[in-house]
Amino acid sequence: MQRVEPVRFKSGAPDGVGIPVNPASSVNPSNGVSPSSSVNPANLVRGKALIFWDLKVPGKRKKLDAIDTDQITPASDCVSESLDALDARWKAGAFRYLMPDFRARVHRGETFLVAGDRFAIGSSREMSPAGLKAVAEEVGLQMVIVCGQNMGDIFRRNAFNLGLEVVQSPEAVADARDGDAFSFDPSSRRLTNEAQGRTYDPLPLTPKEDEIRRSGGIVTMGRRELRASISRVPVVEWPRADEARHMTSTEQVIWAHRMSKDAGVTPGATLAVYADLLPASDGTAPFAIHTFNQITGGDVIFPRQAAIANDHFVFTGKAADDKQTNIGRAFAVLHGIEKPYYATPGDGIFHFYFPEQGLILPGQFVPGADSHSRAYGAYGAVGIGVGSTTLGFGWSTGYIYATVPRSRRVTFRGALQPWVSGKDIVLELLRRWGAAQAQGMSVELVDAGRQLPMGYRNTIANMMAEAEAFNGIFAPDEVTAAWYQARGFLDLPYPRFGPGADAAYEIDEAIELTGVRPMIARPFSPGNACEAEEIARERITFDKAMIGSCTNGSYGDLLSAALVIRAAAGGSPMKAAKPLVIFPGSGNVARQIERPDARLGGESIAQVFRSVGGQIRESWCGPCFGQGPDALHRGERAITSFNRNWQNRMGIGGEGYLASPAVVAASALVGYMAPPSELGLEWNPEVFGV
Repeated sequence: MQRVEPVRFKSGAPDGVGIPVNPASSVNPSNGVSPSSSVNPANLVRGKALIFWDLKVPGKRKKLDAIDTDQITPASDCVSESLDALDARWKAGAFRYLMPDFRARVHRGETFLVAGDRFAIGSSREMSPAGLKAVAEEVGLQMVIVCGQNMGDIFRRNAFNLGLEVVQSPEAVADARDGDAFSFDPSSRRLTNEAQGRTYDPLPLTPKEDEIRRSGGIVTMGRRELRASISRVPVVEWPRADEARHMTSTEQVIWAHRMSKDAGVTPGATLAVYADLLPASDGTAPFAIHTFNQITGGDVIFPRQAAIANDHFVFTGKAADDKQTNIGRAFAVLHGIEKPYYATPGDGIFHFYFPEQGLILPGQFVPGADSHSRAYGAYGAVGIGVGSTTLGFGWSTGYIYATVPRSRRVTFRGALQPWVSGKDIVLELLRRWGAAQAQGMSVELVDAGRQLPMGYRNTIANMMAEAEAFNGIFAPDEVTAAWYQARGFLDLPYPRFGPGADAAYEIDEAIELTGVRPMIARPFSPGNACEAEEIARERITFDKAMIGSCTNGSYGDLLSAALVIRAAAGGSPMKAAKPLVIFPGSGNVARQIERPDARLGGESIAQVFRSVGGQIRESWCGPCFGQGPDALHRGERAITSFNRNWQNRMGIGGEGYLASPAVVAASALVGYMAPPSELGLEWNPEVFGV
C-alpha cells in the first residue's frame, strides 16, 4: 500500500550530484512558462482595464461573477503537444468563447483583467493562469488579475506559482470602468485606479504565499529547497488525544503531515505538508513534468509519490491529444513508473482507479492535479485539487505548500427517502449554499446514521469541487473499514481518527435527509437544482442520457440505474426513448458489470443496459468536459450523472442537466427528465437500495 517515502536517486547521481543550483538553468524561455524574475519594487505595472461585464444585467452595472476555468481555457485548448511549446494552445484559447477578442485587447494594453466574485472557480487546469500571463508577455506586457471575493483557490495558488499578480479587492472591482488606467506596485501590492484617483489595498497574502510570489514562482522556490528536501526523511506523526480533540479531521491529517513539527495548524497558516500520493492526469502531467525537470534537472532523482492516469484526452482520435499523452508515457518509462502508479487508457478515471488499487487510504494527504481529487475525502483522506506546478514541486521535494482553511461541518441525519442517493444529497446541499457555496472552507462531512455507502460518499466528496470547498472529508468509520476489508486492504498505515469533540467550526449545519428528494440541476450550475418531480411536470426533452464519470461511475451507481431499467421493463422488451450511454468509473468496474448479478435475476448490469439500447463506453472523462464523440453539439441537451453543467462544459453550445444514475435511467426510458416514480415504480428498499 502507498506510504510516504524518502527520496530515491537515479543511477549515477548519488548524493545530489547534478542537481541544478543556477536558477536560470534548464529554463526554456520560448515556451512562455518559465519562472518570472523576482519582484522589483521600482517597477510599477501599468495598463488599462479589461472588464468582464455581466451582460444579463443591462447597462454595464455589474461585473461578471463565477467565471470558471472552462471559460478561461476551453478543454480543447488544454493540450500540450510537446514540452518545448507547452503554452501555444493555451494562449490561443484564452477566453475563446467568452471574449473572442481578448488577445487583441490585451496586446493593445488592456492588461488589468477585472471580474466579479468567485473568479476562476472549477478545474485545476493551470493552463488558464499560464495562458493569461503568456498572452501579455508575448508583447512585453504584464497582466494583473483584479477580482472580488472567494476566487478559485486552485487558480489563486497557481497564479502565485507562476508569478501572475492577483489582486482581490471588491472595492476596486466595483469602481472600475471601461478604459480606466491602472497601476500596480508589486512591492506593496497596492492597486491604483489612476483615472479615478483611488487606491486600494487588496486582501493580504500569507507570508509564505508572498515569499513564493516575490521569489518569482514555485520553480525558484523548488530549486532553493531541493537539496534540503533530499536530505530530509519524511515523518508523519499523529497528534495526541488531548491535542486532537481540538482539531477537525482535516486539521489532524495536516498536523500529522506537516514538515515542521513546530508549525501551528491554524486557519490562514501556509505550511509545507508531506504528500502520500501526487497524482496527475494525461492532461495535467506535461506541465508537472516540465516543472519537475526545471527544478531537478530531470535525471537526478525519481519523482516522489508520483502517479499518472490516462483518462482525459485518450479516446478523442486526435493526433495532438496523442502527442500530449505520449509526454506522460515517456516520463513514466524514463522513471520506471508502472501499474498501478501508471494507468493506461481504459484502466479508469483516476479518482476511481487509484482507490481501487489501494493507493488512496484513510489519513492520507493527497494533492492531485485535478479539481475532483477532493473525491478522496470519501475514503477518509484529505484530497485537494492543485495545479501542475504544485504537483511538479511536490514530485521534486515530497511536499507541497498548503494554506490551512477555515472549517465548517455538515451533518447528514435522518432516514434516506425513496430513490435518494449521494447525487441528490449533494445537489440539495449546493442548492442551499447558493452563490456563496463553501467559501473555500474545509468541509467535515458527517454521516450520523452510517447509512451512506462509499459510492454515495464519493459523489458528495467529489462535488466539493463544485461547492468551491478546499476539501470535504468523511472521517473513517465502519463503512470505510468494510470497504477496504472487502478489497483485502487490511493493514492500513494510519490510526483511526475523527473530528475532535472540541473542534471549532465557523459554520455548523445539518441536512435532514427525510426532506431530500430526487434532484435535477438545470444549466448552468450544479447549485441550480430542484426536485425532479417538479421538472418532470415541464416535460423537458433531451438528445442524450449519459451515466458514469468520476462522480457516479461505481458498480453501485450503475447497478442503481440497471435496477430501474429492469423493473420498468418488467420482463417485456423495451427500448430507451433517447440514446443512453454508460461510462464505467474504471476498467475494473467495466469488467464487473459484465458479470451476472443475482439482484438482476442473473443478468449483468451491461446486459440490462444493452437490452434497452444502451451503449457501454471506455472508462474516461471525455464527454464530461466536452471531448470525444459523445460531446454535445450546439443546440443539444443531455441529462447526465456528471458533476458539472457549466456553459460549454459538455460541448460548445450544449446544455447539461445533472441527476443521479437512477433519475438519468428513468429519463432515458420516458423520453423527458423525470424520476423513477414517473415510470410508475414504487420504492422498495430491498429491491432498489444499493
